[in-house]
Formats: sequence, C-alpha cells, structure tokens
Amino acid sequence: MAFNMNFIKQAQELQEKIKRLQEDLVNKVATGSAGGDMVKVTVNGKHEVIDVKIAKEVVNPDDVQMLEDLVIAAVNDAMRKIEDVIKEEMAKLTGGINIPGLELPF
Repeated sequence: MAFNMNFIKQAQELQEKIKRLQEDLVNKVATGSAGGDMVKVTVNGKHEVIDVKIAKEVVNPDDVQMLEDLVIAAVNDAMRKIEDVIKEEMAKLTGGINIPGLELPF
C-alpha cells in the first residue's frame, strides 16, 4: 500500500511540474528565418506566431509566390526550433527519460 501511495504522490508532483512547465513555455520563444534572414518569424511555446518581420527587398508584387514560400519556410523553421526548446524543457522535467504518452497538451 505504501508503494501505491508513493507512486500516486510522484504522479501528482509530475502533474504539477507539467502544469508549471506549460505556463513557463508561453514565455519561451524561437525565431525562424528564410531567405538569408529576409523573413523572420517568432513563435512562443504554445506554437503561436507572435511576430513576423519581412525585409522590404523581398516584397515584390510581381512575385508574391516567393514571399509566401519564404513565410512558410520561416514559420516551419521557427516551429522546429520551438519544438527543440520544448524537448529540452521536458528532458529537464523527466531527467532525460522519454516517457511514452507524456506530452504537453498544446
């Protein structure tokens, strides 16, 4: 019975740590870029785009497709980078142990 209580207590502590991590991740950001930094996109830990910077030189009304492609590439780059940040933070939380099914709900 003591083992079960200890396990439940540890699970509750982990749940609280995950909740705090979710709150902290909102303040974590990553910036991705494309086109030699002509387009930069910043996202937060909730995978929300919070900033977009586009250099004037890349705005060409005759080539909108290129700008669209650069924005997509910059967003994808930022998302990959924030995923790395999230993985690092989760590794700190779990001591580097990969726990199947333990993911943040956003």
